[in-house]
Amino acid sequence: MQEAPAIDGIRITMESALTARDRVGVQDFVLLENYTSEAAFIENLRKRFKENLIYTYIGSVLVSVNPYKELEIYSKQHMERYRGVSFYEVSPHIYAIADNSYRSLRTERKDQCILISGESGAGKTEASKKILQYYAVTCPASDQVETVKDRLLQSNPVLEAFGNAKTLRNDNSSRFGKYMDVQFDYKGAPVGGHILNYLLEKSRVVHQNHGERNFHIFYQLLEGGEEDLLRRLGLDRSAQNYQYLIKGQCARVSSINDKNEWKIVRKALSVINFNDDDVEELLSIVASVLHLGNVQFASDEQGNAQVTTENQIKYLARLLSVDSTVLRESLIHKKIIAKGEELNSPLNLEQAAYARDALAKAIYGRTFSWLVSKINKSLAYKGSDMYSLGNASVLGLLDIYGFEVFQHNSFEQFCINYCNEKLQQLFIELTLKSEQEEYESEGIAWEPVQYFNNKIICDLVEEKFKGIISILDEECLRPGEATDTTFLEKLEETVKNHPHFVTHKLGDQKTRKCLGRDEFRLLHYAGEVNYSVVGFLDKNNDLLFRNLKEIMCDSGNPIAHQCFDRSELTDKKRPETAATQFKNSLSKLMEILMSKEPSYVRCIKPNDAKQAVRFDEVLIRHQVKYLGLIENVRVRRAGFAYRRKYEIFLQRYKSLCPETWPNWDGRAMDGVAVLVKSLGYKPEEYKMGRTKIFIRFPKTLFATEDALEVRKQGIATFLQARWRGYHQRQKFLHMKHSAILIQSWWRGTVGRRKAAKRKWAVDVIRRLIKGFIYRNQPRCPENEYFLDYLRYSFLMNLHRNMPKSVLDKSWPVPPPSLQEASELLREMCMKNMVWKYCRRISPEWKQQVNRNKNSGA
Repeated sequence: MQEAPAIDGIRITMESALTARDRVGVQDFVLLENYTSEAAFIENLRKRFKENLIYTYIGSVLVSVNPYKELEIYSKQHMERYRGVSFYEVSPHIYAIADNSYRSLRTERKDQCILISGESGAGKTEASKKILQYYAVTCPASDQVETVKDRLLQSNPVLEAFGNAKTLRNDNSSRFGKYMDVQFDYKGAPVGGHILNYLLEKSRVVHQNHGERNFHIFYQLLEGGEEDLLRRLGLDRSAQNYQYLIKGQCARVSSINDKNEWKIVRKALSVINFNDDDVEELLSIVASVLHLGNVQFASDEQGNAQVTTENQIKYLARLLSVDSTVLRESLIHKKIIAKGEELNSPLNLEQAAYARDALAKAIYGRTFSWLVSKINKSLAYKGSDMYSLGNASVLGLLDIYGFEVFQHNSFEQFCINYCNEKLQQLFIELTLKSEQEEYESEGIAWEPVQYFNNKIICDLVEEKFKGIISILDEECLRPGEATDTTFLEKLEETVKNHPHFVTHKLGDQKTRKCLGRDEFRLLHYAGEVNYSVVGFLDKNNDLLFRNLKEIMCDSGNPIAHQCFDRSELTDKKRPETAATQFKNSLSKLMEILMSKEPSYVRCIKPNDAKQAVRFDEVLIRHQVKYLGLIENVRVRRAGFAYRRKYEIFLQRYKSLCPETWPNWDGRAMDGVAVLVKSLGYKPEEYKMGRTKIFIRFPKTLFATEDALEVRKQGIATFLQARWRGYHQRQKFLHMKHSAILIQSWWRGTVGRRKAAKRKWAVDVIRRLIKGFIYRNQPRCPENEYFLDYLRYSFLMNLHRNMPKSVLDKSWPVPPPSLQEASELLREMCMKNMVWKYCRRISPEWKQQVNRNKNSGA
């Protein structure tokens, strides 16, 4: 993610980038000339993506394309660049959205929210991280605030570990929805936070599609956990030994370093106030899920299930602090209460496997909710200043699953896509509302905009008695043998005439070829999606057998004991289904978002291969369509493409009119009126609001911008000529000054060298004279230099006048202090010369000498 490049060393801002539109496109899609064209929209996106410009505006909405590479635009310097700056003074960036929301929160005292949407892998989670990091760096700080900042940031890796997983489209896909409120005090410092989680994909705990993984925490624990910890949990390093981790046949992923992620998660847990006991209890539950997956069954003679893996039962009993015998019986029996009498009905193999998987999903899902609650406690405001709390403002961050269309779509995708329908409905409503409010506040007539209202689809899903969720609940609750097939039949009977619903039975011949008999198709605003009804009833019921609930309520593990409330056992009321719970929580979320001032970040994934430079036009066109971006441009362009406050417009273009240049003394509005008249704007091209000028056509703005660029170039040419002359004069003066400096420096250097040499000579002479005076006394500091000099002189003289042969008896006269040493050296020298002489005598000459010697004898 990168900001605009530089032209002539000047950073392109939002306004000045208009001059580079041919190369990098426009930074606001509203300025596209052909704004209704999908091709023009995507071409502008392509131009910017090619230049690493992945942020573009649609008015105040930010469109973000995942670059799939690190870009150097998130440093502290970049944060400071966007801090407190007007929204359109700088190039598009996630920091601009964050800062604009924060300033609105501070100045208007109205709660804000930032809605981040897009499909899996588009960069939603990273966008929310960048926003939190921006607030952590730029907001006022104190010791308590720093603690809150750390906990806000460190909650991310923990929630990602327990709620994210590798899918076919994304190595770090959020498998739950998250809404985070950040609480700011009256000084603008973050003092607390609260997280709401939505629809964790619990089915992933027990099953993964080919090429996908379970939640990250399982692999992180096995890869990074200490040997002693794994031994206490009864685990080994290999993920291949656990049935819940091998369904997708993708335990290891080259792009994920589970060992390093484990270290990050462990550190994060300590930051958000988990002590060692909390961590041990939490990991015991994680390990118990893995052991549950390895519990196996076999049939006895009556066809009833029996546990065949006693070792796993022992581990489970220890980790969950429950009775092993009761646990074993609970996994293979179902408790039924009939006429006030309790009966234990044995389960067959299929039912026992269902009970085991249901328990694993319930344990993990409830533990995740407990984890969110625990994080919320650590984020809660703990100050004693009630005034600060009473004057607090809230900024919400919504990071929720994007629209999903897989080869096989089930209950989870149905809920996720229903959520996106609701968000799209809210987005269009709020965008239209804010646009209309701006026109009305500026006194400009509002022109109604035709757009696709997806309320018809939302009603199809959520309408009472006739909606899909109501029909699903009714089928789950009715007595008799309700199945996924009977649910589909009931759907066909109830909503068969709806224009956005079709099944194999209701479809034409062409539809039947691509729609299974167990599927129904919804025509979403984002496109068609086929949903398989297989598993809908089980996932919606989300039932856990009574005896399994009982044993978990008796668990000695404090976390498990908190997750399973004993009141569930005595409550006669049937719990709400998963779909109804989700619908109700989604309704509350809509209320929360409607009560706040919204900002939007729309994330786009450029390709499915996660490659840095690949721009898949087909994939992007689909996302542009389902995110409703063209509709958003149409709403923003309902009447006028460009609007700016009078002060900003006048400051930028005042040089184009002699009457406004260099300064305008009157009201900015009057100055703009004079300016546009001088520029020749036609009445149909613009309107004057109360605080802003509205320009209808981009070409009008571009012509103004081009005129400004021509003037800049003319001024630049004049300034360049003046600069060259000035530069030449300065160059000559600089050279002359440099020559004088060099001369004075050299003279000083020569003088210092001569003075140093004279000083040295005087010092040597002085030491020699003093040494000569004390020459006959024992060695002392006064004569040591002189005596050393005598030795050196004698030895050098000896070296030059050494005897050349044994017959040469000359020897230099030594000073008195070296008399003894001289004699020793003379004796050694004579012996050496004699030895050399003897070595040079030939054997024949030796024999002759010996004969002469013997004959003489």
